[in-house]
Amino acid sequence: MLKQTQQQKLLQKLSPQQIQLMKLLQVPTVNLEERIKEELEENPALEYGEESNDEEFKEQEEFETPAEEEEFEPDGSENEYDNIDISEYVSEGDDDVADYKLRDDNYPDPDESNKTIPIRVETSFHEHLLSQLGMLELDDHQNAIAQHIIGSIDDDGYLRREISSMVDDLSFSQNIDTTEDELRELIKKIQDFDPAGVCATDLKECLLLQLKRKSQDDPGVHTAYLILENYFDEFTKKHYEKIQKALSLTDEALKESITQIIKLTPKPGGNFATLNKAESYVLPDFFILNNAGKLELTLNSRNAPDLRISGGYREMLKEYDRGDKKDKRQKEAVLFIKQKIDAAKWFIDAIKQRQHTLLSTMESIMDYQREFFLTGDETTMKPMILKDIADRTQLDISTVSRVANSKYVQTEFGTFKLKFFFSESLSTDSGEEVSTREVKKILSDLIEAENKRKPLSDENLTKMLQDKGYNIARRTVAKYREQLNIPVARLRKEL
Repeated sequence: MLKQTQQQKLLQKLSPQQIQLMKLLQVPTVNLEERIKEELEENPALEYGEESNDEEFKEQEEFETPAEEEEFEPDGSENEYDNIDISEYVSEGDDDVADYKLRDDNYPDPDESNKTIPIRVETSFHEHLLSQLGMLELDDHQNAIAQHIIGSIDDDGYLRREISSMVDDLSFSQNIDTTEDELRELIKKIQDFDPAGVCATDLKECLLLQLKRKSQDDPGVHTAYLILENYFDEFTKKHYEKIQKALSLTDEALKESITQIIKLTPKPGGNFATLNKAESYVLPDFFILNNAGKLELTLNSRNAPDLRISGGYREMLKEYDRGDKKDKRQKEAVLFIKQKIDAAKWFIDAIKQRQHTLLSTMESIMDYQREFFLTGDETTMKPMILKDIADRTQLDISTVSRVANSKYVQTEFGTFKLKFFFSESLSTDSGEEVSTREVKKILSDLIEAENKRKPLSDENLTKMLQDKGYNIARRTVAKYREQLNIPVARLRKEL
């Protein structure tokens, strides 16, 4: 049986500005200009401001939209058009109210040289290989197959696809009949390309290809080739005693051969960066300067764009207000203009609030980790989690997370991601809470200072840290070592 009932519910709903702000917070400085450009293209009522506009946008206590503006969506009814109120847009003496100059003394103007982001122009790895293909004497059939082989090489420089699969691909996708032998012959030719070791199927073949380019008259090179060819597993596990005994090598000869292998490149394609990747460079969002013991925080000026409402759109509203005859078409145009101006205001509000959120979050992090920003010593860093900063800034934890995950700060000790400053805590014998990053730094220093002929095991490292007063288990030491990308003791052994 169907039944109709009325219910009242309290719901939390994000306003359009809040959604827009959350999206803008995630945008790093390097991509902010592109995001603003998109908004300028979509909304003709928004434009870059002029230097003569000195009115600043008033600070807002809360970033929210009036309910009537949130739900405003003209339905085209006569009543909708008859009740158009544009007084707030055209009031006398308010010409500059719609101009939002967001830059002030806190945001220094960038140098002329910094107004455009430098983009690296370079040849990609696959383009480099294709350029060498022209030096081979190949017919059209072979050239098409060779191009397919190069296209199958991954960014590290390896050909990890099965030859039989490549034969099938050429047959079905390009209607090229070939054989596995023909592919192997072309693969051998491509393996002669620069860089050495390219087009190998695995690490062993990659290293052997590089050694072939070196003079075999050199005893060290010849022995290194024998080690990789016949004792590759022993080499990877650093069982040097077995290799030395099997090849009857002296300590000096073994050391020379291992040195030759270590000089080789395990990823021949790794030296070629991917063209125009945004992550190929870092543009800091904040700058912290130590001025005689006083930390000074500034926001990158790219985060403070000079935006305003279009003067032409406001002039259209004034002309409409001065006119006597207002037909339906004019009223439709005015409603459209009001919507665009409101959307522009919302976007400018979001940019303004973004600046405020970025500065307040970074200022709290700077105050919390003041000792690090003064000294650059990681051991002075305090345990800090997102909630600590959220409590200080009165922001939601998710908001702090959005800022920390995508922003960078430049200091005199280097450029760091904000996430770098967050870490869990670990207790000492005295009951003091210390940052896990401090423990990792000490662990890294202990491993760096160890005797490489007899590397420290995780058990020894645990005991040394415990002797320093840190309550830490061996499995925790192993976890921190892995997070630092440091191999186990056996693999750190050197001759």
